[in-house]
Parts: sequence; C-alpha cells; structure tokens
Amino acid sequence: MNNSLTPFGFVHQVAHGAVVRLHDGVGELLGHRPYSDDLRRLLGEVTAAMPLLATHLGFEGRINLQFQSLEATRTIPGARTQLMVGQVDHHLRVRAMAKAPPEAGGSFRELLEGGVLALMVEPADSRRAAHQALVLIQGERLQDALETYFRQSEQLPTLIRLAARGDTLAGFMLQRLPIESAAGTQADWEHLLILAQTLTEAELLETPVERLLARLFADSPGVIAQSSRAVQVSCNCDRAGISRLLIALGKDEVDALIAEQGQASVTCEFCSRHYRYTPEQAMELFVAADRPPSATRH
Repeated sequence: MNNSLTPFGFVHQVAHGAVVRLHDGVGELLGHRPYSDDLRRLLGEVTAAMPLLATHLGFEGRINLQFQSLEATRTIPGARTQLMVGQVDHHLRVRAMAKAPPEAGGSFRELLEGGVLALMVEPADSRRAAHQALVLIQGERLQDALETYFRQSEQLPTLIRLAARGDTLAGFMLQRLPIESAAGTQADWEHLLILAQTLTEAELLETPVERLLARLFADSPGVIAQSSRAVQVSCNCDRAGISRLLIALGKDEVDALIAEQGQASVTCEFCSRHYRYTPEQAMELFVAADRPPSATRH
C-alpha cells in the first residue's frame, strides 16, 4: 500500500499515534503549479500532516489547514505565499495547494510571514458546529507549529515529524492520552517521548512501519500497530460540487459572468481542472434548484 495511515497505541494507554506514508498521486497533485523547491517541500509537509490530523476524527466531515496572507502585516520584503490550503476528509482523501509567485522561497516562517494559519474542522452534519483555531507561525518547521497548537489549544502534548523527499511524503505523530484514565503514568509518557525523538528523517521516509515502531519503542514493550488505512492523494472536485458552488454564488452573479464571457467557467484551485457551463446549462442548474423534490409513493 503506497499511500497508508497506520495508527498505533500502547498497552498502558498513555499515548497513541500514527505513521503516514504517501507517494501515489503526490506528483500529479503538486505538479499543477510552478512551486519553488521550498514551497513544494512545505506543501508536501502539509499534505503529509493532514491524515495525521484526521487520525482520530470521530465524525464525518473535513479538516482544513489554511494560510491566508495579510499584506498589511508583512515585514519581509519580496513576494511570499498568498494562500495555502490542505484538506482531508473522514475517508482520508487528501489534497493541498498554494498560491505564490514561482520565485517565492525561504524558511517555513518566511514563506508564511505576514499572514494567519488556521485549523478548521467542518462536520458534514450541519447540526454540529464547525470549529476554528489559530496555529501560531513559529518554530523552524510546520511540525513545530502543530506541536505548539496541540499543546496550547488542545492541551495534548504531541510530537510530530514530517518529511518530504520529491514525491515521497511521510509523517509521524505521538500524542499523550489523559493520564488519569490510563494504566500507565506520566513517567511512561516521558519515556515514550524520549524514544520517539530518536526518529530520523531517513527512517521516517524509508523504514517499513512495523519495523520502525519496533525500533523506536524497543525499550517500551506493548506498542500495538493497528490496521493500515488507505489514503487517497488527489483532488476530489467534480461537476456536481462545482454546480452547487454556482448555485450558491447566485443567478445574478452567474448571469453577469455569462454576459461577459459567453459561458460560466470555473477552474479548480487544487487541480486546475476546468468546468464550463453554457448559458443553457447554467439556466438548467437554477431551474433544477428551484424545482421542489418529487414525492415518492409506496
């Protein structure tokens, strides 16, 4: 399985975690825009982080990690990232994109300087409230910022490691569970943390998961690897979703677009796929949206 997420836990229940490995679809997803090497590496780390963030998502929905530039707050001269988005849903379908000039480069903090990074949880059930929290742009890498988020916003001590080498991406997460409900102790957690900190980037990218966990936690018996789940790295846009977007935009807005261009054309920001609607097709969208659902008799 080239794209997989492998959760793991421990018999003393003081922590859980996951290892993610991604390759299939990475080149296609990240090849639609002329990213600099630095930005492509960061976007690869974002892509690897998303399944880790969704490991314990207990409901149907989507998680977004989104950066938005705020030009008025920039202090570093030169062009940097304007927009960056990573998304994962409960099916572990992952996609990511960024908008930046081809020459935009630099460290994690330089690429995201002068903007806001936010983590958003969007339940599919509209009766459940969405949740959004800021992720501070600090530390040397994205993994540092995410660790700070979990520690400060979620009160969950967490170790995260991310790696990107070409089209091969990997991620590792170890997260403490509530000690009061565990069979182990705080000392057990601190021991696991010391062991996990010996993980190297080469191991994360190359070593088979079961061997990796056995090596890391050889001095802490009781690590339990769970069944791996498949991860799909690709854009999940489709014509039905774009149609809903146009309906949400409103008939007046779509009519104005058709009057200007002769058609309604939408390009997916993630995969650059084009969706075109003739005036007749656009009209049918709004007619269908206004049409009451048909009753079914039994």
